[in-house]
Amino acid sequence: MSKTKVLVVDDEESIVDFITMALEHEGYQVVTASTGAQALDRFQQERPQLVVLDWMLPDLDGLQVCQRLRQSSNVPVLMLTAKGEWEDRVKGLDAGADDYLTKPFKYQELLARLRAILRRSGARLGTVLTFADLALNSSNRSLFKGDQSVELTHREFELLEYMMRNPRQLVTREQLLTSIWGWDYDGNANVVEVHLSSLRAKLQDQERKLIRTVRGAGYILGG
Repeated sequence: MSKTKVLVVDDEESIVDFITMALEHEGYQVVTASTGAQALDRFQQERPQLVVLDWMLPDLDGLQVCQRLRQSSNVPVLMLTAKGEWEDRVKGLDAGADDYLTKPFKYQELLARLRAILRRSGARLGTVLTFADLALNSSNRSLFKGDQSVELTHREFELLEYMMRNPRQLVTREQLLTSIWGWDYDGNANVVEVHLSSLRAKLQDQERKLIRTVRGAGYILGG
């Protein structure tokens, strides 16, 4: 099973470590670069589906890197910068960035913005995720159980996709709420259980052998 690959470009090691930890925890594959020239090289070598790009770099700045990427690619770009003026945001967007995040930032906002960029761009993985007899296609949002198509709601699909990207791993309710409903969701926390119950019914998993509940901890897809 492949993962969404993200190129993180920043010359501050602490920022790179922070972003890498957050993204890998969410199931992304991360490659890094610390200069603009290195970023362009890594992009050609790795062909990531998303770029997190700092504005201030020691050689080519983020605007120049973004402009060069745009000459050959429509890869989604999230620009990071300490610049907070609206004129700077306009420059970043005009250079081809898809969104803009001002330092310092919370990792929840970073993740939420990346999810939004991927949804808007259609850059979610187009590969088919498989587990047991399930085949989930994130590009056309289809699911097959064996040779039978299964119709899911938007939230059911996102729940299953998240768990299929993290199979046989404990996933907490808080992780699901943050990743799917957003870091600032303040509604009923039981919404996860409600949607999982419906999802299990559609997957004929009434005995909870496919999606297991670990009491007081979270959920695991598979054994």
